[in-house]
Amino acid sequence: MPVRLLSDVVANRIAAGEVVERPASVVKELAENALDAGAARIEIVLEGGGARLIRVVDDGSGMGPEDLALAVERFATSKISSDEDLVGVATMGFRGEALPSIGAIARLAIETRTAEAGHGWRIAVSGGAKSPVEPAALPKGTRIEVRDLFFATPARAKFLKSDRAEAQAAGEVVRRLALANPRVDFTLVVEERTLRFPAVSDDATGRAERLAQVLGAETAGAVTEIEAARERASIAGHVGLGHLHRATAGAIYLSVNGRPVRDRLLVGALKAAYQDVMPRDRHPVAALDIRVGPGEVDVNVHPAKAEVRFRDPALIRALIVSSVRAKLADRGRSPTPPAAPRSRASRPARPSRMRAPTARPRPTPRRRAGRPRTSSRPAAWRRPHRRPSPPTSSISRRRPARPNARRSWTRSTGRSARPRRISTPLTCSPRPATASFWSTPTRPMSASPMRS
Repeated sequence: MPVRLLSDVVANRIAAGEVVERPASVVKELAENALDAGAARIEIVLEGGGARLIRVVDDGSGMGPEDLALAVERFATSKISSDEDLVGVATMGFRGEALPSIGAIARLAIETRTAEAGHGWRIAVSGGAKSPVEPAALPKGTRIEVRDLFFATPARAKFLKSDRAEAQAAGEVVRRLALANPRVDFTLVVEERTLRFPAVSDDATGRAERLAQVLGAETAGAVTEIEAARERASIAGHVGLGHLHRATAGAIYLSVNGRPVRDRLLVGALKAAYQDVMPRDRHPVAALDIRVGPGEVDVNVHPAKAEVRFRDPALIRALIVSSVRAKLADRGRSPTPPAAPRSRASRPARPSRMRAPTARPRPTPRRRAGRPRTSSRPAAWRRPHRRPSPPTSSISRRRPARPNARRSWTRSTGRSARPRRISTPLTCSPRPATASFWSTPTRPMSASPMRS
């Protein structure tokens, strides 16, 4: 089979398999582009869990007609320009694969306008086919619509979950972005239901307020603020106390330089800090942002940029473990040495445990459950009344005899022999000496003549 060069449409659809996994992946890529554009307000609208419609509107810097035409081309980006820029990436996106990959498997429409332009511009991409750039009317910012996701690849659409599950996954992406960027106003609209996270300040008070918006006021009241630094790294955020834990790691929100990540190194370090104050099969609640230099972390190690690699991972782990343990110790949630015993005079008097004597109620006579007090059976069927036997000691206690029962010979006499037969005493004349003891007594002779 000869080797051939794939077309741009096929290449973009193959790349979409890594970038676009589900509607939540599209929401993540478009929201990150809006953050890179300096947006202070991002609105996300979903229909059908994101399979029918995903609309992202922001008030960022926007693009001109030339940049808009290049934005839908593969490997076209404004974030980097040389190989050296990959070492210190400071933006959310940098590859230039999101928009062309989305346009290859869905119907994509982009409208954008800069602050200096009198009007905006629009371009559409459907299944990889691009339309020319046209003028459009809209305020400053960018408006992106993605309709009929995976219509060009029906096999991928079969693996989507229910609309509710996909909407929940997209909502989780928005929550993580909101915690990592407290200065941005996020709004999520799902089937006429609105979830909004208003913008707050990027300080301890603002982060606590954003945590209450995302996790709720009750959870935010059981966390403590943490802020520490060591050498070239620093950490800031909130961690839950020892009694606040979850069955899964879904309440662990981590970010590196404002980028939400799910790195196993960071999660393992956080769980190691809680190993003395939390059950082994439980997970803590935390929202932490690790700040390092752009050259100290590599973000180009995962197709979806969900994982990172640190140049000095031991430093990051030691920073997380030591700072979290110290904070828990300050709040009294870590193991402490036992206090010295107090003297008897300083101990408070304990209340008496003895109860006041009360009159015990007289027990009612017991009867068989489910049976009426008066039986409806005929008198002949009723069992005769038995008088209870007097109480005896455990040594001489005997089972009471059954009424109208014949006492056996063995139990009464202790012998197993058959009883002797006793005959009725004779009232007739004396028997002859030769008569047997068991013979029948003879009658007296009558005076009638004998028959021959």
